Amino acid sequence: MIYDKFARKYDCALAPFEKRFLRQWRRETLSFLPENARILEIGAGTGANFPFYSHLQQAVATEISSKMLTFAKEKTNSIVLLQADAENLPFAENSFDAALATLVFCSIPQPEKAFAELRRTIRNGGKIVLLEHVRPNGLLGISFDCLSVLTVAAIEDHFNRETTKIAEKCGLKIVELRKKVFGIVNLIVCEVVK
Repeated sequence: MIYDKFARKYDCALAPFEKRFLRQWRRETLSFLPENARILEIGAGTGANFPFYSHLQQAVATEISSKMLTFAKEKTNSIVLLQADAENLPFAENSFDAALATLVFCSIPQPEKAFAELRRTIRNGGKIVLLEHVRPNGLLGISFDCLSVLTVAAIEDHFNRETTKIAEKCGLKIVELRKKVFGIVNLIVCEVVK
């Protein structure tokens, strides 16, 4: 598991970005979650979103990397943590009211499977809120295509994913899209329609 190798240094590596803009974007992303809801986070990593969980009935955070979960456990005692693959979630249909993922879909091998699992486990009309780096338009997009060749080989990270289009293709209704930094990062709010 590639992220097991990065777990110890992950928070330190992201610290400058968290301080400058990621922390604010995480707060904004989680503000779209409904209050008093059953929430599922996929790809929780080391728990960077946990400080922004509030007014929730139940929160379950999944992560495929056992080492990342070790660090996430240090940041909470109220969120249920579970090692799980986003492409094969161990939950019954309609188990949650909403889901979130931040900087996750770039590293999921088959994002269509993960979206299918989210549609299955989130109730009809529920929300899925994503903060993802994506392929921007124009010349910048072409440079992301080139960069992605390197990042996929090195860290299994697809820098040029078109996550909004994939979500729509998988049957999710896009209700809001906020582009940040020349469209490189998108806050995507989806509704589950069954």
